[in-house]
Amino acid sequence: MKKILVTGGAGFIGSEFVRQKAKESKIVVVDKLTYAGDMRRLKEVRKKIIFYPADITNAEFMEHIFNKEKPDSVVHFAAESHVDRSTLEPHPFIVSNVLGTQVLLDAAKKTGVKRFIYISTDEIYGELGKKGKFKENMPLKPNSPYSATKASAELLVRAYYKTHQLPCIVVRPSNNYGPYQYPEKFIPLMITNLLNGKPIPVYGKGKQIRDWLHTADCCRGIDVILRKGKAGEIYNLGGESEYANLDVAMKVLDLLGKNDNCIKFVPDRPGHDFRYALYNSKIKRLGWKPSLSFESGLKRTVKWYKENEWWWKDIKDKLTRETKGFWT
Repeated sequence: MKKILVTGGAGFIGSEFVRQKAKESKIVVVDKLTYAGDMRRLKEVRKKIIFYPADITNAEFMEHIFNKEKPDSVVHFAAESHVDRSTLEPHPFIVSNVLGTQVLLDAAKKTGVKRFIYISTDEIYGELGKKGKFKENMPLKPNSPYSATKASAELLVRAYYKTHQLPCIVVRPSNNYGPYQYPEKFIPLMITNLLNGKPIPVYGKGKQIRDWLHTADCCRGIDVILRKGKAGEIYNLGGESEYANLDVAMKVLDLLGKNDNCIKFVPDRPGHDFRYALYNSKIKRLGWKPSLSFESGLKRTVKWYKENEWWWKDIKDKLTRETKGFWT
């Protein structure tokens, strides 16, 4: 049985990957357990995994973990990921996303890791107009401190592949949604606000367009790339479900029996990209495509949040206190 080291494995997407893979692989999870990390996401597989509460920027401890566990593969999810936070305080994003990636690459190189999967984002491309989609060979034009740090880390990954022949692969998913997503993000923010009887904030006029991918589909795609992807390559992982933010808001309102009086338009985010969309042809050649439509995935997600207040209610209350309602 292969051993996979998963960074950020107590986070939103990382925990879904761990829950899927723990059934068939030995999993080592490394997670600093910052505000967005939560071991409750792993409760169903906790006895099947090895867990280290560790900071990926701690080079000495990370090298110790790699030497002790000797993973065959690394899937690197760990990152500061909230765009709004990055515009207010970019330094933690630079430290975690860039320095942390360099530390992991060094540890992987020294211990002979056979697969290093770096989870990036579609935001590194910048923004699209109304037509076309991003292809893997397009230039990187990040427009937020968050996406700039993800692009920087990507360049490090490429450098270690070219210079040290470390077998790295970059994955660029589109916007993920699903169970256990931290309620500062757009879809769970709307759902939990409405469940709490509060309005939902929508930036500008809500015209920005995103391509949505359910986290279960995303992690199945990452697994396909882990098993079949070619070292040195980049793979887009798009959901093929483009919707304007206002349209997504209306769908959530409908699922919860609310009307558009619950929408509160707020000043737009600085440097807010208009549209993201990804070509999927490369990953499809490996045998993957999204299995959930956005409508069915969103319906499942709303149902999950309605039935699992035990997970998000305390988080929501704490988020409201700490940010004085900024993200709630």
